[in-house]
Amino acid sequence: MTMIDETQDLQQLPSPGPEHRLLEIFVGKWNTEGEIRATSSSPAARLIAVDTYEWLPGGFFLIHKVDGHMGNEVVKTTEIIGYDSSKKTYFTRSFDNQGNAGAYLANLRDRFWTINGELERFTGEFSSDGNTLKGKWELLSDGSNWQPWMDIKLTKEKL
Repeated sequence: MTMIDETQDLQQLPSPGPEHRLLEIFVGKWNTEGEIRATSSSPAARLIAVDTYEWLPGGFFLIHKVDGHMGNEVVKTTEIIGYDSSKKTYFTRSFDNQGNAGAYLANLRDRFWTINGELERFTGEFSSDGNTLKGKWELLSDGSNWQPWMDIKLTKEKL
């Protein structure tokens, strides 16, 4: 392959679109705190975590890592966030230290970030400066009713 061929190949590489660039608001390290509500099977608890978001090379996907505690339980999660241009929606795939895997659809409009799964969903809002994200998670309790699960606040660390 000649230098000209290599240059032509580089010019044909896809580049992230505006929807990908909107995810830039997440990039960085966040301190997370929250309150987990009591359910019929578990008591109320405190959530403390560090959430780190960084771009996978190429700028199409975010890697989100969670290192925290939900009550006395250690929580370690890795999530990939991307955008499906054919469906015009964000998606996430998560994997945790307890063997759980999740697939979700998400939406980022203005300052609002929503995540929807089969059994849980999140609704949150970024502050006007983008350095705080407050929101609530809900669980599907009986197949048809959503119940409050936890209220969280993420605060971005200053560089």
